[in-house]
Amino acid sequence: MLLSPNLLAEGQPRYISDNVFLYILNGPGTEYRILGSIEAGQPITLQGESQGDYSKIVDHKGREGWIQTNLISDTPSFREQVPTLTNELATVKAKLDEVLSTKDDGVDQVAELQSKVSELESTLSKTVKERDNLKVAADRSADEARYAMWREGAVLGGIGLLLGVLLVYIPRPQRRNKKRWM
Repeated sequence: MLLSPNLLAEGQPRYISDNVFLYILNGPGTEYRILGSIEAGQPITLQGESQGDYSKIVDHKGREGWIQTNLISDTPSFREQVPTLTNELATVKAKLDEVLSTKDDGVDQVAELQSKVSELESTLSKTVKERDNLKVAADRSADEARYAMWREGAVLGGIGLLLGVLLVYIPRPQRRNKKRWM
């Protein structure tokens, strides 16, 4: 769930939403210097200050900067949820093994635990697939950004080369002959 600006409170733990790769900026806007980047799902701490569409944060590395408010989420990322789900799955499997070894009249309990295990396994596999898809999307986004930077550099280099060639062929002003009266 994405947060609205009025729900942003200072010092509360928040997370970068799972479907982005973004830069931390030195101020509240894209015209400010980039301080670094944050991968999707990284935990951040809100500083309670916001201007326009940007909020001030401290990232997991202790860097203070600004990011877009609509990219902040109050739910933990899949990166945070996968270890928890894995531990929970291991606990449920252990309980299931314990119930099966005692062979008491726990048929209902076994069925319930088996359904819980299958539910958790499906949730885990879905979460892992989503995480992998998001990582591929983040890598693709970074590659596209690098390509755009190279393309812009090539255009600027070409313009510079063209201006250099044109300046060579522009005629220089002639000096006046001192022997002439005018």
